[in-house]
Amino acid sequence: MHRTQTALRRERPELVANYLDSLGLVERLHRLLLDVIKDEFERLGLIEVNAVQALLLFNIGDNEVTAGELKTRGYYQGSNVSYNLKKLVETGYMHHERCAIDRRTVRVRLTERGHEVRRLVAALFDRHAADMAARGAFDPARLADVNDALQRLELYWSGQIRYIY
Repeated sequence: MHRTQTALRRERPELVANYLDSLGLVERLHRLLLDVIKDEFERLGLIEVNAVQALLLFNIGDNEVTAGELKTRGYYQGSNVSYNLKKLVETGYMHHERCAIDRRTVRVRLTERGHEVRRLVAALFDRHAADMAARGAFDPARLADVNDALQRLELYWSGQIRYIY
């Protein structure tokens, strides 16, 4: 461990502890979100689409994108985007076509079946938001603060990847 890291742990242990707690929460929340979607789809009897694929369909929405854009736009957080796109095309949830200008590039968009899955996920999220509001689980301003903090963390991590910071 670098001397500055040791000094930071000694001088600001609460910062390090809170950062580590945040990392664990982000990871657990993403897994829980996938479990929530999986459980909803199992209740609906929709087993042809997994939670990762459903979230991908939700995030793409009305856009038409290339496979490469899925990660850069934040629509897909996994490592196996090709597999999931192939499955979604094979099962009729997504349409793909080669770009006329650059034949190596494939553009994808949702089919009507894909839009139906998107509507199911949107309805699930709407239900959650309404339930949280009814229970007073979140003050909108506090949730906005959480989003702001997560966006700053995203910006910091993006800078780390690009060696900005």
